[in-house]
Amino acid sequence: MNPYRISASLPQLKACLDATNPGLDKIITRASEANPWFLPEFIRLAIDAIKGAWLDSDTFEQWISRYGHHHGDEKTIALIMAGNIPLAGFHDLLCVLAAGHRAQIKLSEKDAKLLPWIVDQWAMYLPELRDAVTFVDKVSGYDAVIATGSNNSARYFEYYFRDKPHILRKNRNAVGVLNGDESPEQLRALANDIFLYFGLGCRNVSKIYVPAGYDFTWWPEAMAGWSYLADHFKYKNNLDYNIAIYLINQIPHVNLGQLIIKADDAFASRIGCLHYAEYDSIDLVITELDMYREDIQCVISTRPIEGWPHVKPGQGQYPQLDQYADGVDTMQFLLNV
Repeated sequence: MNPYRISASLPQLKACLDATNPGLDKIITRASEANPWFLPEFIRLAIDAIKGAWLDSDTFEQWISRYGHHHGDEKTIALIMAGNIPLAGFHDLLCVLAAGHRAQIKLSEKDAKLLPWIVDQWAMYLPELRDAVTFVDKVSGYDAVIATGSNNSARYFEYYFRDKPHILRKNRNAVGVLNGDESPEQLRALANDIFLYFGLGCRNVSKIYVPAGYDFTWWPEAMAGWSYLADHFKYKNNLDYNIAIYLINQIPHVNLGQLIIKADDAFASRIGCLHYAEYDSIDLVITELDMYREDIQCVISTRPIEGWPHVKPGQGQYPQLDQYADGVDTMQFLLNV
């Protein structure tokens, strides 16, 4: 598929994803009913993130201009998509098409409504999409694979796809590094990185580093805008369970109502929980981040952190086209298949 044909269709797709489209309203409702974790407002935020960062023709053409077009035969790329957040695999699909390949997509049952509808709408402006994208229950006859899942599923992927070129993604989390003088506005922005999609995304902050003796006084106010999540039955069940575990085991923690904060070295946290670790030296934090790079998707901070792309508070869930998952250049992989 010609990438410039794709580029020409992006404004029309972007218009199709406008909030005033009644068809979009209907598919958002269906997706939310199928998966209670997908709040309608979260789905809209995911769509807005795609529209804002990936569906601008000029931005798209600047991105693909950095790569040579694939000059070999058109390949079939199997995409095993995750369902932790809405449309988690859209960037992979865009990369496959931009590289001139076909996509064979195995959707997660948690997110099986949105992408087929979007592809169907997109094909009205890019008819060749109907031959370039197929949705399947089981992948077969593919030349390479990009699979996203949990650490457990990754072990299966590693065996099953061992003989094909592949990108296999495991669990990762975002980390926040605070310097202690963040403004209330910056803390409220950080709250977006913690709470969006109930914290289930690989770019959601699950752990923060704070200066020794850090004062959490401003946190109840900064996090207050997300108090409504504590009324969501699935999220509330997790909160209640985690609080009970911490109380029974006498584990020190701070309960903000919609968020539990506890000191913990682990990067991954339970749903509704945020880990923190104190530091005396930012250099030691950087050393630790480098040691555990395979567990970290991105680092969020008000000031740049050496060795990491600078992601400001509130921007965790808004990656640009060239901010690839796990730091692996998906386009370069696809062009070399």
